[in-house]
Amino acid sequence: MSSPGKKKILTLDGGGIRGMITIEVLGKIERLLRKELNKGPDFVLADYFDFVAGTSTGAIIATCVSLGMPVETIRNFYSKNGRTMFDKAFMLKRLLFNKFKHEKLARKLRNTFGAKTTLGSDTLRTVLMMVMRNATTNSPWPISNNPFAKYNQPARRETSPFDCNLDMPLWKLVRASTAAPTYFPPEVIKVGSQEFVFVDGGLTMYNNPSFQAFLMATVEPYNMNWQTGENNLLVVSVGTGYNAKANKNLKPSEMNLLFNATSIPSALMFAALNEQDFLCRVFGDCKAGDMIDREVRTMIGKQGPVSPKLFTYLRYDVELSDPELNVLGLKDILPENVQKMDSVDHMDDLQRVGAAVAEKNVESRHFERFL
Repeated sequence: MSSPGKKKILTLDGGGIRGMITIEVLGKIERLLRKELNKGPDFVLADYFDFVAGTSTGAIIATCVSLGMPVETIRNFYSKNGRTMFDKAFMLKRLLFNKFKHEKLARKLRNTFGAKTTLGSDTLRTVLMMVMRNATTNSPWPISNNPFAKYNQPARRETSPFDCNLDMPLWKLVRASTAAPTYFPPEVIKVGSQEFVFVDGGLTMYNNPSFQAFLMATVEPYNMNWQTGENNLLVVSVGTGYNAKANKNLKPSEMNLLFNATSIPSALMFAALNEQDFLCRVFGDCKAGDMIDREVRTMIGKQGPVSPKLFTYLRYDVELSDPELNVLGLKDILPENVQKMDSVDHMDDLQRVGAAVAEKNVESRHFERFL
C-alpha cells in the first residue's frame, strides 16, 4: 500500500446474478494482462490490482479477486451456486418480507471464505472495500481492510474485543453487502458493544463504488494517500448491465405499494451507478465507456473542472436492450431474460452477454499507461 509506483483500482457494481456479466469482463482483462505482461496461467487479477472494491454481488466477486482466485474459479462458483444462492422463501414470507432465504447463501459464503477468516486476514492480497448500508444508523458503510483507517486500529481492541473492524468475519460482511431489501433478509453484525442491522450497499450512492474507492485511496483522513494523476492511478469499473427503458409502458395507476417496494431498489441502484460513473468521467481521463446520456455522451476526451485529470478511468457496462443485444450479435436473447437481478434460469445467456461485451469493449490500449 505504501510502496512507490503506479496504483490500480478495480471496482465492481452490484446487480445480483447479473454479476456473471462482470465475471466474463474480468476474464477478458485477466487474459489480456497475462498476454501483455508475458505472464503464465498462475497470474491473477490480484497480482495486478492493488485495491478491489465491490457492492452486493460485486462484493462477492471483489473478495474472490482479493483472495487471489483466478477468474475461472469465480466463474465456476457462480455457475455452480447461482440457483442455490437465490433460494426462494415460502410464499407467505415472500409476500410479507423477502423473496429469498439467506441460509444457503450464507453457508456458501462461510464455506468459501472461511468461517474464521476476518477482514484483517493476510490471505487478502489487495486492499478490499465493500459497501453496505447500516440500517440501524441509516448511513452508508464503505468498510475496508486498510490498516491505516481509523476504525481498523489494533488499539481499539483494548476498549472492546469487537471494536476493531479488521476482526469482523469476512463472510458476514460480504453477506451484509448482498442483503438487498425485498430480495434477502438483513445481516446482523456486532461492532464493539453494539449490534447493527446491515443491508445491501446498493441502497446507498455506492452501488457503483468507483468514485468512493478513488476517494478512499487519496483523501487524507483515510491515510492511504496514493498519488493522483492520469499516469499514476488507474480506476477500472465494471457494471452488471442496465435497462434505461425498463418501464416504458408504465401507467400511473400501476404505481401501487407493491410496485414501489419491488422497483425502488433497482431504481436507486441505477441512479447511484450513473452518478458515480459520471463523477469518474469528470475527474478522471476516461478512455473507455458507453454513452451516459445524449447530452454529456461518453466524456471521452472531454474536459471538466479538473485539469489535469486525477486518474485514468475505464468503464465497462452494457445496456440490456434489444438494440444493444443485436449489436452484440445476440438477437436470440430476450432482454427481459437478462434484466432481472434474480434471473437464475438464464445464467448461460448472462455469460454470453458478458463474453460479447468483453470482446467488443476491452482492449489492451486502454491499459497502456499501466503495463
